[in-house]
Amino acid sequence: MITIIRADGSAERRQLEAMRARAAEKNADIEPAVKAIMESVRAEGLPAVERYSLRFDGKAPYELSKDRLDEAYAACPAKLTAALEHAARNIRDYNEKLLAKSMEWTSPDGGKVGRVVRGLSRVGIYVPGGTAAYPSSVLMNAIPAKVAGVEELVMLTPPTENLSDAVLAAAKIAGVDRVIAVGGAQAVAAVTYGAGFIPRVDKLVGPGNAYVAAAKRLAYGELDIDMVAGPSEVLVIADNTADPRFIAADLLSQAEHDRLASAVLLTDDLALAQAVDGEIVRQTAYLSRSEIMEASLRDFGCAIVCGNLKRCVELANEIAPEHLEIVTKAPRELLPQVKNAGAVFLGAYTPEPLGDYLAGPDHVLPTSGTARFFSPLSVDSFLKSMSVLEFGREVLEPISGEIIALAQAEKLTAHANSIRVRFE
Repeated sequence: MITIIRADGSAERRQLEAMRARAAEKNADIEPAVKAIMESVRAEGLPAVERYSLRFDGKAPYELSKDRLDEAYAACPAKLTAALEHAARNIRDYNEKLLAKSMEWTSPDGGKVGRVVRGLSRVGIYVPGGTAAYPSSVLMNAIPAKVAGVEELVMLTPPTENLSDAVLAAAKIAGVDRVIAVGGAQAVAAVTYGAGFIPRVDKLVGPGNAYVAAAKRLAYGELDIDMVAGPSEVLVIADNTADPRFIAADLLSQAEHDRLASAVLLTDDLALAQAVDGEIVRQTAYLSRSEIMEASLRDFGCAIVCGNLKRCVELANEIAPEHLEIVTKAPRELLPQVKNAGAVFLGAYTPEPLGDYLAGPDHVLPTSGTARFFSPLSVDSFLKSMSVLEFGREVLEPISGEIIALAQAEKLTAHANSIRVRFE
């Protein structure tokens, strides 16, 4: 079911180019339509949001009560709420340990310098509706924001006929302050500019369809966004000690997301690649989303057999995958060589779904090679800092001549004057 490629310097390059092309595909018809929605909401406010919501979702936006969240929590099976609570504890613990602190110190010149760290004032979380109901994503987006000290957390979700109890229960567990039933590009526009009872936010996070993604791209600059996510992806580095059943299962767990998902095995052992291929065929037969998995693996899945593990890591760094599993005899020994990945999973018993749901680190990760320069969502994503300076006369005077000299070199005479007048 997966193509097995022997790395020769060109065969693997062709495969990587195909992956990049898939990630770069965009619907050219979407952006003009989304831009029109954004401009209408900017000009008209809530009436435009209501008009588009009625057209696309059949309902006008409305806000859910706290009682509705309580009812959703009570309606969920106890096993599910226990799992959500467990995941929430781990996510909170992880982010609390990462939380940056305000600090000040004395500079070499004797003044006080430092920075003050603050949580953002208001953040929006977009949560898809319909069949794409992911309560784990609510936890992963909301809890780091709460740990950061965000004052108000607003969740947006389309006004579907039956809102997911699991999603609403997760909102309650995560401490979401407001839940507003509004979706699509009009929801993004509403929190970008403010629209009636829908407030303007400082940052918008969370996944959505192509229209939501396009709206987030257009909104960036008016507000901050997490990232514009591409198709999901996993890359596994494995040697002859790996269990092919585990590797196949992990590749399939990513391939089931959608037809554009990418699942790649890098190995130095041809026999392992062949065994994994056989296991994929066997396991796909009893899994529910077999049609999606088969399309994903046919078009964007492969096993690349390299000469050694060092070359496997080099290729992994070039791909910069969203998820990187290292399933080798000594996985931690390869970690220092890894430069680019959204999240790294070490060992046979650290599968990617563990990170998706329960371990604590966020599952909102850079995709499409952007792990070369982007980081996972975390408490850091909801913080901003301000520089702080405090110098007395006795500290400023000895260095005043140097400041004046620098200002004069840049022909900024008022800058120089601001220093000079203090000591005339």
